[in-house]
This record gives sequence, C-alpha cells and structure tokens, in this order.
Amino acid sequence: MDMKFLLQQLVEIESPSSDKAAVDRVGARVAEEARRLGAQVEVMPNADTGGHIVLRFPSADGRSVGGILLLCHMDTVFPLGTLANMPFREADGNLYGPGVLDMKAGIVIALAAVESAQAQGLKHPVTLLCTSDEETGSHTSRALIERLACESAMTFVLEGAMPDGALKIWRKGVGEFKVHVKGRAAHAGGDHKNGRNAIEEMAHQVIAIQKLTDYEKGTTVSVGVIQGGTVSNVVPEEASIEVDVRILQPEEWSRLEAAMQSLRPALDGTTITVTGFLNRGPMPVTETTKAVFAKVQSIAAGLGMQVGSGGTGGVSDANFVAALGLPVLDGLGAVGEGYHSEREFIHAASLEERAKLLSALIQNW
Repeated sequence: MDMKFLLQQLVEIESPSSDKAAVDRVGARVAEEARRLGAQVEVMPNADTGGHIVLRFPSADGRSVGGILLLCHMDTVFPLGTLANMPFREADGNLYGPGVLDMKAGIVIALAAVESAQAQGLKHPVTLLCTSDEETGSHTSRALIERLACESAMTFVLEGAMPDGALKIWRKGVGEFKVHVKGRAAHAGGDHKNGRNAIEEMAHQVIAIQKLTDYEKGTTVSVGVIQGGTVSNVVPEEASIEVDVRILQPEEWSRLEAAMQSLRPALDGTTITVTGFLNRGPMPVTETTKAVFAKVQSIAAGLGMQVGSGGTGGVSDANFVAALGLPVLDGLGAVGEGYHSEREFIHAASLEERAKLLSALIQNW
C-alpha cells in the first residue's frame, strides 16, 4: 500500500462533519480500499450525517466477529474549500493538509496495519469502524461504537499520538452547560430604572461559574460564548452563555451539576435557566489501563521500539469505551501537531512506524 498516496486522496476529499455528501465520499474511498483487502463492508446510513462504515477483516481461520476493534473517524472540522489555502503538501519530512492528523492518517495506518498482518496470516479478526460525526459529539455513532467494543477483546483508537509519539492512556471527559438569563427590557435613557439588565446579571454568573474550576482535581470550567442584548439604547432583556467543562475525576460532574443548578440571581427581577449534559465521561488510568499499556510496551520492545504514555484534556471515542470498563488504548495514529488549525501536520515517517506497531499489536494481542 502506498500510504502517502492514499492519505493524499483522503485529505483531498474534504469532509466537514456537517456535509453528509462530503463525508460519504470519504467513506466510499475507504470502503473501496478495504474491499481490496478482502473486508466485509457494511454501511450504516444516517439521515443527517455521513454513513458509518463497518469493515470486518476475517482472521486466517475464518473468524469475523470479536478480536480487535479499530476506531477511526472520517469527518473533520475544516469547511469545504479549505484545500484552496491549505493544500496537501510535503515539506521538511512533514505532511500538511486539512484533517491530515485528525484523523485521516489514522485511517491509512489502520488499513496498512491490517494489510501487513494479513501477509503474515491474520491471527485475530479485525473490525475497523470509520464514523462520520466524532467532531460533533458522536451522537449517531455512540451506540454502534459501544456495541462493537463489547464484542471485541481490545479496542485501539487511531487518533493522533502525543507530540513526542506517546500513546494516550487517559483523557478528560467533556460536558457543557447553557445558561439563559431573563431580565426586563426598557428604554436605556427614558426608563432605565425600570429595566432589569440581563447582561449585568450574567456578568455576576460568569464570575461565579469560572470559580468552579479546580486545577488540583483536573477540572476546568470555561465560559466560551456569550450573547445578549439587541441595541445599545435598550436595557437588554436576555443574555446567554455556553460553558465548556472538562473533568478528570468522574464524581466532579455531580459537583458541577449541583453548583450550576443552584445558581441564583444577584439582581431582583431576573431569572436564570440552566441546562447541561456530559457528552463523554473521563477515561482515567485504571489497573486495566496499566496492564494494557504494559502489554503494548512488551510487544513494541520486540520491534525495537520504545513507547511512552501521556494524556490530554481533549476527548475521543475512546472515552465511550472506557466508560464501559472495557480495555482501550488511544493515540495509535500518526505523530504530529497543530490539531484543527492551518498548521496541522504529521511526521511522514510516523505513517510506517505506527502501522508497524499496530500490525504487531493486532497479531500478538
């Protein structure tokens, strides 16, 4: 397999999460390559997002269920047309382009690893799931991810590695809150005293909410979006905010939820409404995690490789698997930097290196 060429093809098929047809075009190319490798291809259609692609590679002894699950996603954060200013290119040993790291390189690595394992006689059946909505919360793919993980002995997630090549053995969980304040509109000049300024009320709440951050527990709370008012000469009647929450300890969500629901107005005549949900629970380091990583290190050592470990405040579909108490390891994808930016790149050499490692993990698990 010409990994670099396939990666270029996938990157140049732009696939923002919001464009169903675009993501489906990537799915068609991935399915084509998988069929060449003898995969059983199943497309799980969606009305609003691209179809999820389930690729089953039978083991040499004919088994096609269970074994190893590989998780990838085909959608990116980059809108159609990004290629015009951010083309796929190679420079100084790096490969650049929209979604090259997050995570089209991961798809290429997964396919190349399977092909390499097949050449040796695939010892375990492999299921490769390529989803279409990871960047927007995996709302339509979560049930499928969880079902396939429950059917598998081990799950490897092909998100990019840490910048130094380390695997991701922990991730924070992510949730969000939306807060809406209702005040009373009034003329800012002629009737100011009878108005109830929703933005002023929200200012009090923003300060209180930001104080819920607890760095020692790995919890961050960030008011990232604020809206309110209509024109400057009207006392604003409404204001709203969106709050990003990241937690490392599962019990922290209960604390934050209770604190958010207990918010009370500082100004008479205003009301507060709070809604929120936890999209992905945290992926903490457990005894299972330690055992899995030790096995990976042992297999990697047999290849003459050293593998480190790390973690991140970002989330992935690995969080769903970890929440089920199932073994999972993340960061098996390419090594690079610049996620979600015009700087996004991978080290070209990491394509073959990670495919070699993943192939060995598939064969020796």
